[in-house]
This record gives sequence, structure tokens and C-alpha cells, in this order.
Amino acid sequence: MNNNEQLNTSLPPVPESLWRAANTFESYPKLTEDTTADVAIIGAGIAGITTAYLLAQSGLSVVLLEAGKVLDGTTGHTTAKVSAQHGVIFDEIMHHFGHEQARMYYEGNANAASWMRSLVKEKQIDCQWADEDAYVYIQSDDHIKKLEIELTAYGKLNIPGEWVDPLPIPVPSRAGIRMPGQARFHPLAYLHHLLASAVKQGVRVYEQTTVTDVEEESSLKVRTYNGSFVTAEHIVVASHFPVYDPGFYFTRLHAERSYAVMVEPERPYAGGMYISDDDPARSLRAVVHNGKEHILFGGENHKTGQGICTFGHYERLEKYAAETFGIRNIPFRWSAQDLISIDKVPYIGPITGRHERVYVATGFAKWGMTTGTMAGHLLADRITGRDNPHAEVFDPARFKADPGFKHFIVENVNVAKELIAGKVGIVHKNINELGNDEGAVVRHNGKRAGAYKDTSGKLFLVDTTCTHLGCEVEWNNGERSWDCPCHGSRFNYEGHVIEGPAVEDLPILDVQGQ
Repeated sequence: MNNNEQLNTSLPPVPESLWRAANTFESYPKLTEDTTADVAIIGAGIAGITTAYLLAQSGLSVVLLEAGKVLDGTTGHTTAKVSAQHGVIFDEIMHHFGHEQARMYYEGNANAASWMRSLVKEKQIDCQWADEDAYVYIQSDDHIKKLEIELTAYGKLNIPGEWVDPLPIPVPSRAGIRMPGQARFHPLAYLHHLLASAVKQGVRVYEQTTVTDVEEESSLKVRTYNGSFVTAEHIVVASHFPVYDPGFYFTRLHAERSYAVMVEPERPYAGGMYISDDDPARSLRAVVHNGKEHILFGGENHKTGQGICTFGHYERLEKYAAETFGIRNIPFRWSAQDLISIDKVPYIGPITGRHERVYVATGFAKWGMTTGTMAGHLLADRITGRDNPHAEVFDPARFKADPGFKHFIVENVNVAKELIAGKVGIVHKNINELGNDEGAVVRHNGKRAGAYKDTSGKLFLVDTTCTHLGCEVEWNNGERSWDCPCHGSRFNYEGHVIEGPAVEDLPILDVQGQ
């Protein structure tokens, strides 16, 4: 599919998140000189901001560093469900971790949601908070047994839930499980308040400040790309993919992209938040925009850099929306990138057993609103010396033989396959065949290169070898980016990093045209 075909749909030609479009954040300075703090936090998403807010309340000095703009990463592109129902997962966690650990997983997320609800009410945060029931459902009889087993796990773990058939909304479904008392909200309006409050309490925020390393000598130091340091007693790595990785997290995480289209429907929506557990994955929730109720449709998951035609994922969601609720218009479309651990449970705690004052929060697996908030509480408690009953299940030092080892092998075999395939793959496009606003892998001076021709015909050529570990990036036509299939690094068409773990840009090979 080329970009001329894309413009024939009702989808917006350029991806943009509703949350980012509707919220203007203050600009923060770039770190240009050395500084000190009790805690340095790398990454200004929901985990980093919540941690900074809680630590500031405890009287600690905090520096918060962000490589790009605050909240322009995954938190700014979420579907923003505040829920402890994370798909069909509780029987699996109970089987692999045990009853107590599964209960702690639920409680940690449920407590995070309750804390958010109380904060919104107490501080009167204008963030479109709405309490909703959450539903996980299946679309065919093939998975009915799995759903029945999951409801049994709810009972064993004392999790509130009930069988629902049919669903309250007209989507293809066989049955579902309802978890009452969850919520949806505007995530950036909420975090705008949280960050402003943290800044008032003394948190120093620096944008456009890329971290390149953490040095551990007599003191802990965060090194930035321009050579400035932050010296701290504790360091939190909340940068989505850990930018500092002594624990080899790149072997224990994989990146997935998912897609969202926001639709003004022709038919009314009965309420509730929904996610299917079988393929194709579908997610629905209501959202208010310009005083009108819209529906946010999500899904179409795939490993980063391994989608054949990324714009096609948007088109399939558009088709699903048309078939279920009808479409008046589609004001926004966007995508997100999520990291998933080998056992599907986030890593929150000391980054390794030998780095007890350096912490990590990653692997939120599409449920960052509660897990990111919970991470803030777990890490703030750890740094201030308070016990937290939910810490053990999320400890990054865990490594369960089942399913951990099996998934560890599978993920790293996949990385090896992508590394080799990228090096020996056939280049199909000729530069002269590129139309305006089109990108592809091409041959340039006898070597593999990435080419993008903008809407005015200006050509950008970049080296396609990812600067993280050397895999070959692929063109993402839905987002106009170069994506790495191995560990999820992403670069814009000029080669600049837009998502780690890479910190170095792709080298520009040539720019041609006006």
C-alpha cells in the first residue's frame, strides 16, 4: 500500500494523540551544567512523575530528566484505562507465581487505582475521570474454557468479577468477565497537575536531556549526552526501555506496537471499557472530545519493526468501528509502544542485586496507568525505607523457570533471526521509484540504506543499522519512522532517536532536493 491509497480513507493523514493535542505543557530547560540531588529520575512518564511527586512529598530533592518532551512517549499515547483487569492473566500468574503473588499483583494495581481516584477527588483534578466497569471478553467459542478458568481464578483470589453474556455493546463476542469499579480518564490532564505539584515542591525538571550512562564509583552519577552530570544518592531508571542496562533487560523484554483510532460514532455507546483476549485484539472505551462522546478503538498488536504494512492496522480498526458503531468522523489516530517482560509481570525494584541504589521500572505491558502509578509507590517506599507488601512479585531479580526460561529463549531466538534476516534481506525499492511522502529500504552506493521522500520531494537517506546492537531497521509507513525489530528502538526519517534503547541517531548518508 502506498501513501496515495492511505489518503483515500477517512483516517487523518498524520498520526496525533488526542491527549497531546488537547494539552499544552510548560517547556522545561535542558540540563547544561552539573547538579546534585537526593534522587535522579530518568524518564518523565507516569512512573517517573509519580515517583518524583511522592519523593518530593517526603522531603527529598529530586531531579527529573527527559530525553525528549515531557509525556511525549508511551504515557502520551495510551488508551488511558485505570484498571486492575489486565486481560486474561490471573490464572496464569497464579499458576506460575503462586496464590499469594497473584493476589499481590491484583492488590498492587487495585491500590494504585484507588490512590489515583482519591487524589483526583481531593485535589479536584479536571481530567475527565469517570468510573467504569471493565470487561475482558472472547470473540469465539474456541476460548470459552480459558475464560471459565479465569473466572475461577477470580474466585480463588477474592477478586470481584462476574460472567457476562451477552456484552452490553454490539461487538462480536461470545462472553466476558466484568470487573466493577474501574475507571477511565485524560492521562495528561492528570499528570499535568501531578507534575506541577511536584515542581512546586522543589522537583527540578530538564527536557531534551538524553542520558547516556550511569557511573557508580564513590557516588552515583548520571551522565548526559552533552557531558553534564547529576550526582545523586539514588537513581531511578523509568525511561520505558532502560537507558542504563547492567541487568541485560534487552534480553528480557520485547517491544510491541498497538494502534488507536478515535471515532465519533453514528450509534450510541452503552458504556464500559472492553478488551478482547483472542485475535484480532480489540479494545474500546468512551472519551469526550469537544463536548461529544467518541469511542476509542484500539488493538492490532505486533512486535515493533515486524508489521508488514503499519497503516493497514489503522484501516482494520476503522473497518471494525464502521461495522460495530458506524463512523461520523475520525479526528485522531495514533499508536503506542509497550514493553512486555518474559513472564508478563513488570520489573520494578533494584536494577540488579549488585546495584541496590539504582532502580528500574519497566515492562508495563500496555497497563501503565496502574502499574506506572504502583511503580512510583514501590520505588518511593524503597528509597525512603518503608516496607511495601507488593514489592516481591515485581522484583526484577526474579527469574521463574516456567514461563521465564522458555520465553527468554523464544524472544532471543527471535532477535537473532531478525538480526540475520536484516543483514541478508533483499532490498526491493529503487530510490527513483519513491513517491512523495513515501519511505523504503533502498540500495545507495552499493549498500543498504533507508530513504524517505517528504511531501515536497526532498530525499533523506539514513544508515539502517540500529545504533543499539546492530539490527537493521524497517520503515513504518503509518508513523513515518524507522523501527528496529530486535529491541524496539525507533528513529524519525532524519535518523533522530524517538524511542530507546538506542541513544545514538542513525547516521545521515545524504539529503537531496530543496
